[in-house]
Amino acid sequence: MKPIYLDCNATTPLDPRVIEAMLPYLKEHFGNPSSGHVFGQETKKAVEKAREQVAALLNCQPDEIIFTSGGSESNNFVLKSVAYSLRETGKHIITSSIEHPAIINPCCFLEKLGYKVTYLPVDQYGLIDPREVENAITEETILVSIMHANNEIGTLEPTTEISQITKKRGILFHTDAAQSVGKIPTRVDELGVDFLSIAGHKLYAPKGVGALYIRKGIHIEPFIHGAGHEFGKRAGTENVASIVGLGIACEIAYREMKEYMPKIVRLRNLLHEGILSITGDIVLNGHPEKRLPNTLNISFLHRSGAEILSQLPGVAGSTGAACHDHTVKLSATLEAIGADTERGRGAIRFSLGRFTAEEEIKSVLAMLNLSIGRANFGQY
Repeated sequence: MKPIYLDCNATTPLDPRVIEAMLPYLKEHFGNPSSGHVFGQETKKAVEKAREQVAALLNCQPDEIIFTSGGSESNNFVLKSVAYSLRETGKHIITSSIEHPAIINPCCFLEKLGYKVTYLPVDQYGLIDPREVENAITEETILVSIMHANNEIGTLEPTTEISQITKKRGILFHTDAAQSVGKIPTRVDELGVDFLSIAGHKLYAPKGVGALYIRKGIHIEPFIHGAGHEFGKRAGTENVASIVGLGIACEIAYREMKEYMPKIVRLRNLLHEGILSITGDIVLNGHPEKRLPNTLNISFLHRSGAEILSQLPGVAGSTGAACHDHTVKLSATLEAIGADTERGRGAIRFSLGRFTAEEEIKSVLAMLNLSIGRANFGQY
């Protein structure tokens, strides 16, 4: 049987149109964009077109977009460069307890350098209370970094409300939008952010490329020093083919998001309702409404998520806990929302994508019914 991929929050396949757009820049258009001759100018135009395509998706100006190697670099860029640039102003950063390691680990590094980091709690759905942000702000606070959407449970954070607080207090606000860009609207004017991170491989572009939105007028130290690439903010010869791929991926999302997202929501709900009809012993992890349209994270109670996935041959998903030597290590997100060991052990994240087919969802449900079910799934 053909494998079924339901792990799009981990990475997405390349859209064929992205590959097609990239090919000329892997073959004949090989020039360095910093070169003044015709070979360089051809690739320079391609990079600037991609910058416009990313900016259109975020509703910002092209010169507010910096290309990076991915979401991790973009996150590190903001945290470390803001910390260095504003070190005379203060040394306090606010983030959440459910951030991606690309936020948590740089924060831990900064703590070793004498910075103070406040890790805010979340409620049972994974939501930050904006009042907690306001209460955590001190005279030393220089940056608030709260993800737009959680990568495990899909919960959407109240970034607009938080931005109103940071603006009032004159504090910079960053959001890691790696999981949300291309899935839901991410207009920076509506989110109210000063920085926004993008990872190409989460929206059908290649791995190893990303982008960072930096609001015009903000001046922070470059993360990578060298020549004057990317408006002098990020040195290094541009990864032209991958940048072209990211640009066309953003253009596709801008043009087609309203069309393909309702389909993904319908398939996600079909999967959820189908599992409920097989077994009632499941719990939804994350907010039932304020979540990514493609993400279904559920815990099979009294069962092991890893064992269930092993009984679904060829189906790709993710578990929420690691089991070693008869002990269970919950993910930081599940722990933060109050999941106990049993609930964490049974957690599985299914994350659908643009190319997920209804027949694939029905196949997964049929396999689940054979392995753990009690219902007749002839209807599927």
